[in-house]
Amino acid sequence: MSLLFIGRQAELKQLLELTEKNTASFVVVKGRRRVGKSRLIQEFGKYFEQYYSFIGLPPEKHTTISHQLNEFSRQVARQFNTSFARYDDWSDLLWAVGERLLSGKILLLFDEISWMGSKDPTFLGKIKNFWDTQLKNNNKLIFVVCGSASSWIEKNILSSTGFVGRISLTLTLGELSLSDCNRFWSKNISAYEKFKVLAVTGGIPKYLEEINFKHSAEENIKKLCFIKGGFLVEEFDQIFSDLFMRKTAFYKQIVKALSTGAKEQEEICTALDIARHGRISEYLHELELAGFIAKDHTWNIKTGTDSRLRKYRLQDNYLRFYLKYIEKNLGKINRDTYSIGLLTSLPEWHTIIGLQFENLVLNNRKSIHNILRIDGIVSENPFFQRKTGAGCQIDYMIQTRFNTLYICETKFSKNKIGHSIIQEVQKKIDTLKRPKGFSCRPVLIHVNGVSDDVIDSNYFSNIIDFGELLNCK
Repeated sequence: MSLLFIGRQAELKQLLELTEKNTASFVVVKGRRRVGKSRLIQEFGKYFEQYYSFIGLPPEKHTTISHQLNEFSRQVARQFNTSFARYDDWSDLLWAVGERLLSGKILLLFDEISWMGSKDPTFLGKIKNFWDTQLKNNNKLIFVVCGSASSWIEKNILSSTGFVGRISLTLTLGELSLSDCNRFWSKNISAYEKFKVLAVTGGIPKYLEEINFKHSAEENIKKLCFIKGGFLVEEFDQIFSDLFMRKTAFYKQIVKALSTGAKEQEEICTALDIARHGRISEYLHELELAGFIAKDHTWNIKTGTDSRLRKYRLQDNYLRFYLKYIEKNLGKINRDTYSIGLLTSLPEWHTIIGLQFENLVLNNRKSIHNILRIDGIVSENPFFQRKTGAGCQIDYMIQTRFNTLYICETKFSKNKIGHSIIQEVQKKIDTLKRPKGFSCRPVLIHVNGVSDDVIDSNYFSNIIDFGELLNCK
């Protein structure tokens, strides 16, 4: 039985629109490992007379061009139901594939394309020729290349002069929305139960597929993260070894520095005890392309334009959870001697879970806009200012063209949020430097409820429960 296809309706619609053209289409799909790229194309394949899917071998140390060619040739033999033929060059192999795709409504997928071409510097030139001389001549064909190594795709395909004017559509897949994540659960499960799982998995569909929803959040997290062989125990190393075509230690150091909270580039360099240089920007950009970190620009309220000030935020919940709780216990986990009690007993649990909650909110900001019924947005992002003494930091701020600032406080608490939250938010508003004529509307986003006196105070223009985000379309 095939897995239920959840979410990705906007992306699927974009792909289906390509089938209405009278010319062939070249499509690029990129995104983090496990985010559902192949599953999306598999679903898209249901709309075609013929669907062929090929994938490269992972780029292990001893993998050669011959290994890649032979594996691809075996896949050709299986998919076209023909005898195995050995090829010494990608040009000949691709030509043999192209000869079988001259007519008909066909979807062709090259999955993890960076793996296929990792050992051959002429591979991409041959892909270009493959498209120009054969594939584009079938006006009912769609050719899709997928990859988790987004920086490789950006550099070698999207920014390459060889592919200029050839790409019909580029899709970058992020996490599933909370409303789509909600569909993995049956009814009668509390929003808080779902939150505890999502605080570890984020909206990564493959991780959610590994959840046994007959068991509690705690039981699932223990099974996946703290038992030898658990799905998420070794996932971290696989992610980094597959994605980056160079030594991964420095990427890991950057991610670790961001696991305690968002930082400016200078702060990252200080945390790593390195001089600020051009390479750090390159590494940050590659982590951003991979979908692991976000670059949050603050902005000038008067003009609405982005500032040069920005902070980098670890937006991947699994990576933070791994670095904070799995990595340091790997030895015990692999010896089957690690014992964990309640999740709340983990060190710094409430601080870390607060950062995870902020990620879930920021990754679903459009739902916030819908709940608040906001239009005319000038700018929105986590916001900070330097020129105000100790500094002003707002979890999430939305500025509209009506000179309104929505000051969103994202608050995790194991108990109902009490009256002190009003003073906390008001202090931020008092610290915020803004032009005359701007109104501030405080918004509270929470998980475990708020006390009656907070509601009765009418201080917040909106109070949004996590459950609303799970159900917001």
